[in-house]
Amino acid sequence: MEPIMNNRSDAGPDTRNPAHGLNPLDIDAIVEARHPDPFSMLGLHQTEHGHVVRAFLPNAAGASVIDASNGEPLGTLTRIHDAGLFAGYVERPAAYRLQIDWHGTPQETHDTYSFGPVLPDDWLNRLSQADPYAVLECLGSRPITHGGVAGVRFAVWAPNARRVSVVGDFNTWDGRRHPMRLRHNAGVWELFIPGIGAGTRYKYEIVTRDGHTLPLKADPCAMQSEKPPSTASVVADADAIDHFAWTDGEWMGARGGKQTQHAPIAIYEAHAESWLRVPEEGSRGMNWHELAERLIPYAKSMGFTHIEFMPVAEHPFGGSWGYQPLGQFAPSARFGTPEQFAEFVNRAHEAGIGVIIDWVPAHFPNDAHGLVQFDGTPLYEHADPREGYHQDWNTMIYNLGRNEVSAFLIASGLAWLKRYHVDGLRVDAVASMLYRDYSRKAGEWVPNIYGGRENLESIAFLKRLNQEVRHIPGAITIAEESTAWPGVTASVESGGLGFDFKWNMGWMHDTLHYMQEDPVYRQYHHHLFTFGMVYAYSERFVLPLSHDEVVHGKGSLIGKMPGDRWQKFANLRAYLSFMWTHPGKKLLFMGGEFGQVAEFNHDESPHWHLLDDPFHGGLQKLVRDLNLLYVGEPALHKLDSDPRGFEWIIGDDNANSVFAYRRTDAEGRDVIVVCNMTPVPRIGYRVGLPRGGRWSEVLNSDAAIYGGSNTGNGGVIHADDFASHGRQQSAALTLPPLATIVLRAD
Repeated sequence: MEPIMNNRSDAGPDTRNPAHGLNPLDIDAIVEARHPDPFSMLGLHQTEHGHVVRAFLPNAAGASVIDASNGEPLGTLTRIHDAGLFAGYVERPAAYRLQIDWHGTPQETHDTYSFGPVLPDDWLNRLSQADPYAVLECLGSRPITHGGVAGVRFAVWAPNARRVSVVGDFNTWDGRRHPMRLRHNAGVWELFIPGIGAGTRYKYEIVTRDGHTLPLKADPCAMQSEKPPSTASVVADADAIDHFAWTDGEWMGARGGKQTQHAPIAIYEAHAESWLRVPEEGSRGMNWHELAERLIPYAKSMGFTHIEFMPVAEHPFGGSWGYQPLGQFAPSARFGTPEQFAEFVNRAHEAGIGVIIDWVPAHFPNDAHGLVQFDGTPLYEHADPREGYHQDWNTMIYNLGRNEVSAFLIASGLAWLKRYHVDGLRVDAVASMLYRDYSRKAGEWVPNIYGGRENLESIAFLKRLNQEVRHIPGAITIAEESTAWPGVTASVESGGLGFDFKWNMGWMHDTLHYMQEDPVYRQYHHHLFTFGMVYAYSERFVLPLSHDEVVHGKGSLIGKMPGDRWQKFANLRAYLSFMWTHPGKKLLFMGGEFGQVAEFNHDESPHWHLLDDPFHGGLQKLVRDLNLLYVGEPALHKLDSDPRGFEWIIGDDNANSVFAYRRTDAEGRDVIVVCNMTPVPRIGYRVGLPRGGRWSEVLNSDAAIYGGSNTGNGGVIHADDFASHGRQQSAALTLPPLATIVLRAD
């Protein structure tokens, strides 16, 4: 390591005290931690009287300088201010180490202020141009070797701060010890601290431009954090993350074909912390290793193709379920280290299971250690509360019109997809991003530059996000968007937002409303089951029965069903069978697959003991068999987004609440689905079929194995030459009560 001397010469020696070459104003600024450029004062400098080393070491008893290469003494430092400022001449300019006496406890270390800048100008220029890859490369903390010395590089964007210091256990959280260097062209503060490494806890102490010291701030770009309720950032082992020993090459090479509109996608949505708690250990949540051992085999055995986690980015309040994140780059320490999260994804891929995470770029919580007023100004959020405050959730709204904020968030999305091989981002609360008047009354929102309600900055952000994700082979994005915004899944080039899929919230609301009606009244709400097909091909849809439908007093899925206990389960079996055979990819929240009775409670696991009950266990078997049928039958998924893949056979029999439709792959494979949504068995109910001959009853939600009455067609039917429903062949079927049957041509 060569000795580093700042290019900036001292303004002039203090001739009254030639031992240190500092004037009183500089001394006061250093000891009060308000000097605008500490590197110009501290470290090794050439003066008219020789080479001097200066170090600010509050509470130290003494210090000396030795040659870093051979340990030879170079000079002794003298305390020149009672606050702990030391200075002294050295025999020659050389790479050096400090020997510090902490009142009887010796320490030998390289001097932070003997090192030059750590971020190259070209990367800083890319940061100033809002390049998300520059965010990934530059910001946050990263163990590096600088000038031949191992340590940690810190960098944080805080353009309006007067001072930023790194604080941690290594300097007793004293903001005077390690003020950072400001790189003016990007508004980035950087510092290399030698002698520390992965696992180091740290935060930033930020002084605003008016001289006010903020509460300590966590690092927005940290890859790792302390386990809540602690809030410090942690220096991650970036090398271990970047060079994780992935063994999922087969999955990564093939996943592009597994996540298209033509592929079967059956998503199991889970809250990682409460999917299976450990009651013997204070009802703690499982870590990533334990989840890999239990959740992956479970999802695989149930036939799901993907696991979707509610947000796993670090978040301070567990009761937000992760939807108020602050560590956008850090897998939550609740479940282990970043490497352990990578291990989970790797093992899921080895098992043939994709991993999707909920990702939240719409808003963030106002915890003092977080992003709010980060450098004393509304840096990440809008200054105007009509734009920057989300009154529904008591959160702050990202200022996506600021290029650096947009780049920060896009970098976060890319980090999950590239660092951790995550297969897809389900983007939360897209509707709240698209509309400036979302959940606001007149006068409570600011129109766009054209006077409209569309949030042009958010639209541009979402388009850019999806364009960037396109460059990651096989990765997908899914929008949680609940309005009729056009072109959510249309390409950016054609004017759309560019998502791969969109949650079909309208279908979910309509069909759940229908199911909640007593069967005797369903004839008056028949359209709620058929209306989804009016717009089924306007977007590429996921049909979601998510956590949102089983919280906040909405009850569980089984609790929404009318009737006695038998009818409740029959209704839910029939409904899930309808959903799994309807165009659109599938999503089901944990507990729904076996008829969880209570609504979602993040402090408890789903009530797995219910599986001992035949009704609950039977429902679980049905969901498994629906997944196997859906994945194995091209007619049920290949043309999900193509009108050729669906045809109503009976859509207007509201008097009997019967629906029948054809699913096809347009290559000769046909499946007929018939739903009877009343508790009345229909004997000899004739349904037109697209061909004659033998048909197999490949699924009957009323089968005894599922907890049903075992009414049906004995597994086989034969179509006869009796015209019905516009078709030359038909069959007289037995329709079980509150049930869905699926027929496949042999």
